Amino acid sequence: MRIRLASVVGVATTTAALTCALAGCGGGTDKATDSPSGKAQAETKSELVIWADDKRSAALQPFAEKFGTENGVTVKVQAISKDQQTTFVTASQQGSGPDVMVGAHDWIGNLVQNGAIDPVQLGDEQKSGLNPNALKAVTFNGQTYGVPYAMENLALIRNTDLAPQAPATIEDLVKTANELKAAKKVTETLCLQVGQNGDAYHLYPLYSSAGGYLFGTSANGDYDPKDLGVGKPESVAAFKKIAAIGEKGTGALKRSITPENSIATFTGKKCAFLVSGPWAITDVKKAKLPYDISPVPGFAGGQPARPFLGVQSFYVASKGKNKALAQEFVTNYVTTPDLAVALYEAEPRPPALTSAFDQVKTKDADLEKFVAAGKDGQPLPAIPEMAAIWDPFGKAEAAVIGGADPTKTITAAGKTITAAISK
Repeated sequence: MRIRLASVVGVATTTAALTCALAGCGGGTDKATDSPSGKAQAETKSELVIWADDKRSAALQPFAEKFGTENGVTVKVQAISKDQQTTFVTASQQGSGPDVMVGAHDWIGNLVQNGAIDPVQLGDEQKSGLNPNALKAVTFNGQTYGVPYAMENLALIRNTDLAPQAPATIEDLVKTANELKAAKKVTETLCLQVGQNGDAYHLYPLYSSAGGYLFGTSANGDYDPKDLGVGKPESVAAFKKIAAIGEKGTGALKRSITPENSIATFTGKKCAFLVSGPWAITDVKKAKLPYDISPVPGFAGGQPARPFLGVQSFYVASKGKNKALAQEFVTNYVTTPDLAVALYEAEPRPPALTSAFDQVKTKDADLEKFVAAGKDGQPLPAIPEMAAIWDPFGKAEAAVIGGADPTKTITAAGKTITAAISK
C-alpha cells in the first residue's frame, strides 16, 4: 500500500481476534428473508459479522447492538486492523470472511476482481443524501459497490504566526519560506512527505498542477487503464517542474521529509507549511499552534493542484453468510445521521452523508475548509491497475527530487508500470 493515510489505519489487532476473524467466528448459512416491516430477519445462526478497524469498531458497537435487537440477530463487530484488504480477500476466498467490511474506496477494483463484494442497493433518495464526489468514488463499472461514510483529501495547513496569508502559488510559498529561513524562524521550506521511496499520494496535487496525470478517462468519466499518463510527455514536463523545487533546485521538496517526521517537523515550528489531511489536525491542536487550512497551491500559470479524494466505505461481502442482513445494515443503518456522526467523532473526517456533515460542521470549522480544499479533487483510482503505480512512481519521484534526470527517470517508471499492468 502507498504511503498515505487515506486507507483505514489502526494498531495491529491481537492474534486471538485475527484468528477468530479468519476462522469465521459466526455466520449462519440459510438465505435471509424480509419481514413484513421490511427488516431483514434472522437466519439459522442469526448472526451478522462486521470487520472494521479499532476506532470504527468501538463506534459501531452500540449501533450494531441496536440493529441486532431490532432484527432479532446477534451482531459481532471484530477489529481487523492489519493488512485489512489482504486479510479480507484471503478470508473471503476461504469462505471465512465477514458479512460486512469497512475500508477504503480504492480497494473496490481489486475486491470486485476477486469476487469479494456485491453492489449495494441504495435507493435514489439515499444516493441524493450523499456527497456526489463520495458517491462517484464508490461507483465502479457503472455500479455502486459501497456506502461511503467519510471523505478525506490533502490541503495546505500553515502556521498563521509565521505565514498569515495563504500562498496563491507554490512559488509564493517558496518565497515566503525563504524569507522565514533567512530570518532564522524556520529551517525547512515545506513539510510534504517524500522519504527515500517517494509518496505519489502526497505529490499528486503538484504533479497534476504541472500537467501530469496517472490514467486518462473514458467517455463516461471512468478511469481508463489503457491510457497511462506516466512516461508520457505530460509526466515528463511535470517532473521537470518538480525537479526545479527539489534538492538541486529550491529545496522545497526533500527526501529527508518523511511520513514519520513531516507532521512533527511542522508542529515543532521548523516549517510554516504542511501538506497533509484531516488526520494531522489532532497533532497540530496538541501543539497549540495557530493554524489555518487552504487548498494546496499549484504552480504559477499551471493547472489547479488537484488532490486525490479518498473515501471510507462499507461493503457487502459476496461470500458472507447473511447477505440480506448485510444489505439491510449497510443501506439503512450506515445512511443514518446518528451513525455517521458517531464515526466522525471516532476519527474526525468530513462525513459523506450530507445531513451528518451539516450537523458536525457547526462545531468543526476545519471540515468545510478541507472540503473546499478538495473541491477540484479527483477520486483516487479504484481500478486494479492502480496497484502497479505506487512503487515505481514513488521511487521515480524520490530519485528526481534527489537530482536524477526527470525525462529518463519517469520514462523508465512508465515502462515498468506498463509491463506490470500487461502481466
